[in-house]
Order: sequence, then structure tokens, then C-alpha cells
Amino acid sequence: MNNNAVTKKNISGLVLAGGQARRMGGIDKGLIDIHGQTIVERITRILKQQCNCVMINANRNREIYRQFGDKVIKDEIDGFQGPLAGMLSGLNAIRTEWLLTAPCDGPFLSNTYAESMLHAAQSIGVSIAVAKDQNRLQPVYALLHSSTRDSLQAFLNTGERKIDKWFAEFNFAEVVITDCDDMFENINTPEQLEICREKLASNQSKNETCFRQIQS
Repeated sequence: MNNNAVTKKNISGLVLAGGQARRMGGIDKGLIDIHGQTIVERITRILKQQCNCVMINANRNREIYRQFGDKVIKDEIDGFQGPLAGMLSGLNAIRTEWLLTAPCDGPFLSNTYAESMLHAAQSIGVSIAVAKDQNRLQPVYALLHSSTRDSLQAFLNTGERKIDKWFAEFNFAEVVITDCDDMFENINTPEQLEICREKLASNQSKNETCFRQIQS
């Protein structure tokens, strides 16, 4: 079995779509149309190539989200408590060894995301890997071992919600993603949405030009 197959067998994907999107006027960001498809549709399609199954953590519009994920799960803690609440629900739902997370407002995702994260975690023997750009951690892009479930439950039971503070309880791998320059571009404003739409349109145009050149 090749490395990609091993990775896919051991990892479940989770799209974090449980927030309120206050900076976008409360719109459900995962369901925004971006170049002919919703953002969550685009993300789940990429994750399904890398993961055993793909779940969506959503606290509203759950019937719509069922079109795109293998399973839709809600926060087990009421009141829109942030990404850690979604991660806990994911850890409680998985049947695989690992859980890989991605936010619903980041339309660009590396095709080697799962493989890179798993390799980093296993190479140094840790239960958490966190993606980073050249400057800082990107904590909602994380790989969590199923054994972290009880720790996260206990952390949330104290009333804490800060993701960085929970990660600090572990030795974790920091993973620089190098094959997707746009991976950490997310959509928090209408202006950022238009930038992402324009970038996707430009990328499609480049791909179509390349295809025509190959065919000619």
C-alpha cells in the first residue's frame, strides 16, 4: 500500500463551519458561491481525495451541508463556542486514528495537506500537527490524534476556548505548507471574497489556456 493510501485510510477530514461569521454580517460562509460552487463544496472535494471520510461541523443550515459531507455534526457545546468545540465533536465522531481540520472560509487547500501533516506528526511521534505559513501558526488547520479527545474535553470543561492555549499543553509538530501559496487566504470581508473569486477565475483561465496548448 502506498503512502497516500495509508494516509487516506487513517484520517477523517472535518470542515469547520460552525461559526457565526459576524464580520460577514452573519452569512453562512461555507455556503457562499465562489466561482460556480460553494466554498464548502470546493473544500470537501479536495479533502475527499485525501481522507477516509469528510465531515462538516455546522450549527445551522445542516440539511444543505448534508449535500457535501459524508456526515454533518453540530457542536456538542451550545452557544457557538469556537473551533475547539467543533474539533471535539469531530473527535467524538471519528472511527479513524486521526482527524484533519480545515475552516469553511478557506477555498484554497493543498493537495498534499493530509500527507504532509501525518508525516510530520509521525516523524517526531506527537499527537498534534499544526500548519503554518512562513510567519505564524494557522491553528484551525490541524491534525489531531484520537487520543487527544479527553484532553480537549477537560480543557473545554474549564470554560477555556483559546485554541493556542490548548495546543500549548502538547508537544506538537509545526508544518510549513509549501505547495499551496494561497492556502491560508480566508474570507472575512466582502473585499476578500472578491479577491478569491478573481483568483479562481484567473486560475481557471490559465488552466484552459494550458489545456488548449496541449491539445494543439
